[in-house]
Amino acid sequence: MRKYLPALIVLLAVAARLIPGPRVVDDAYITFRYARNLIEGQGLVYNPGEAVLGTTTPLFSLIIAGLGAIGGPQMSYPWMALLVSAAADSLTCLLLLRLGRTGGFEKAGLAAAFIWAVHPYAVTFAIGGMETSLFVFLLLAAGTAHLEQRRSLAALCAALALITRPDAAILVGLLVLDRLWGILHRKEGRPGVVEGLAFVLPLAAWYGFAWMYYGSPLPHSITAKMAAYRLGEHAAFIRLLQHYSQPFMGNHLTGPAGVMLGLIIFPVLVLLGARPFLKKISSAWPLVLYPWFYLLVFSLPNPLIFRWYLTPPLPMYIFIVLIGIERLIRGFPFTTSFPRLQKWGAAILMFALPLASLLSEWVITPDHGNRTPCPDMAWTKLEDHYSRAADVVLRGWQPGDVVAAGDVGVLGWKTRAPILDLVGLNSPLAGHYYPLPADKYVINYAVPADLVLDAHPAYVVVLEVYGRKTIFNDERFKQQYHLVEKIPTDFYGSDGLLVYEINR
Repeated sequence: MRKYLPALIVLLAVAARLIPGPRVVDDAYITFRYARNLIEGQGLVYNPGEAVLGTTTPLFSLIIAGLGAIGGPQMSYPWMALLVSAAADSLTCLLLLRLGRTGGFEKAGLAAAFIWAVHPYAVTFAIGGMETSLFVFLLLAAGTAHLEQRRSLAALCAALALITRPDAAILVGLLVLDRLWGILHRKEGRPGVVEGLAFVLPLAAWYGFAWMYYGSPLPHSITAKMAAYRLGEHAAFIRLLQHYSQPFMGNHLTGPAGVMLGLIIFPVLVLLGARPFLKKISSAWPLVLYPWFYLLVFSLPNPLIFRWYLTPPLPMYIFIVLIGIERLIRGFPFTTSFPRLQKWGAAILMFALPLASLLSEWVITPDHGNRTPCPDMAWTKLEDHYSRAADVVLRGWQPGDVVAAGDVGVLGWKTRAPILDLVGLNSPLAGHYYPLPADKYVINYAVPADLVLDAHPAYVVVLEVYGRKTIFNDERFKQQYHLVEKIPTDFYGSDGLLVYEINR
């Protein structure tokens, strides 16, 4: 049976993504539009003719574009992204299994692999069209290759991770530090030519191209998000701390009490698990500390924590927690004389309870989208509303009409229209209008009235709450635009999704 476990884990991971099918989140459509424009000969851009690097995931965009070029115009972008992510998540599961065997905690590795196969934070963004699964795999592959001293492979995976998302620098920086420490104190060999080229060539190729083509190697979206969103003090830290307190989720089972207990229990389990794992493999410290550096790096600038930002630290965090549980089971005095009791303890505490907790966050029949089982958090109702708004725009759209929106993914993908990104991810012009005064915000984002009035887009499509104290409270906007349709929704406390058209 043991030899079939890897195949069983892969089958579970693939099934957990194929059964729900694509449930694409808005941001993924931004990546799809970059890929489609590249295939159609308009460059790796969001708006043709505007060389702006608005995507934070160039490698994933290039992979989707490559598959789209092979598959032809009829190829489904959501399914392409899902299949890439299913493959990446399957490999991540196998790496967790490998880490467990290498470190002498096979049960923890096996449990982590099964857990990651069905974890909502893995599945949701795999079926959501995001780059998250590829990113997580490349990070874990770089770390695993590093501790196994497969230097060239580690260097290549680290470079590809950096091209997938810039925050890969958190783990890559730790790996580089350990590489230097190994050379200076563990008498390890200096980087060879192959190792150096494996790291430098991909980075030089991409960042050199980005510098020449876009004028900067860094995604414009990084600074745009920091300027546009307004958050309470320590909001990012609090959100991440809540997340770390429930690695197996289970909100439906434990409620708020689970967060308070988790803040105590899981850090203790991490301490119990990290020590024996590092004693076995000292060079694994970058992987062990990565979740905590991730928390620190994202907490300090206090950005808006999108849901997919919560996924990358989870695999190693869960793995170390499970080692802590396995160590407890091994160390209980009354279990050492009863091997069967140890097996049952492991089965319950490392497999049954975490999996039951995670599966409680799945729904058998969702109330929207595909009617197949999926994580409850894989909701796309807002994307459905934006799809309807795109249909409204297309009824009267004329060539050259610019569509302005705060959430541009579905609108840009479906209309193919020139887009004014009011947040500024793909439209640098927007950055000049932020930050807004605090009294203009109802939630963490507000549309600058002057941005819309200066740019004169043909259509403005925003949630009412985005413009409640700005454009919808501005007489100039009321004189120049008229409401075409109000799509009922109360997302984020909004009074509908509103489609406005300029008076022609």
